Amino acid sequence: MSTEEFNIPPIVDMTEDRELPPGDPQADLVAQVATLTDQRDKLLNEKQEIYDRLLRNQAEFENARRRAERERSEFIQFAGMEMVRDILPVVDDFERALHAGAELAEGPAKEYLKGIELIYQRLVDRLTRLGLEPIETAGKTFDPNLHQAVERVETADAPDQTIVGEFQRGYMFKGRLLRPSMVRVAVHS
Repeated sequence: MSTEEFNIPPIVDMTEDRELPPGDPQADLVAQVATLTDQRDKLLNEKQEIYDRLLRNQAEFENARRRAERERSEFIQFAGMEMVRDILPVVDDFERALHAGAELAEGPAKEYLKGIELIYQRLVDRLTRLGLEPIETAGKTFDPNLHQAVERVETADAPDQTIVGEFQRGYMFKGRLLRPSMVRVAVHS
C-alpha cells in the first residue's frame, strides 16, 4: 500500500526554508505549526516564571515561619525579663536594709534581721531559678558593656581601669544584660 491510495499528502520537511505558494494547504500547516510553536514556547516561559515565583514564595513563607517560631520562642524565654526588672528595686532595698541592719542589730532585732535575710535569700533563689545572674565586679576590669562608671578614682593602689567599688549591683537575665552595674573605677593620672 502506498500513501497515494489513502490520499495522504507527502511528508514535508518543515525545517526547510522554502517559500510555499499562498493558499497551499502545506503553507497553512507550516504557519499553524509556527504559531503553535511560538505559543508553546511562550507558555513554557510563563510556566517557568510561575514555577520560579512559586519556589520563591515557598522559600519566603518558610523563612517567615522560622522567624515567627524563633521570635515566639524568644518571647516565651524572655517573657519574665520585664517582671524581674521591676522586682530588682525590691532586691536592692533588701540588700541595703540587710547591710544597715547588720551594723545595728542586737538582741531581738538580730532575730528579726535573720528573718528578713531568709526572705531575701528565698527571693534571690527564685529569681536565680528564673535566670537572673548577678554581675561580679569586685577586682574586675571595667567593661562598658556590663558596667556603668559613676565615679573615677585616681589611685595607685589598683591597676588602671579596675573596679574598686560598686554602687548598685548589675544583673544578667538568661545571658542578656538586664541592668548594668554602677561602679567606681580606678584610674592612673
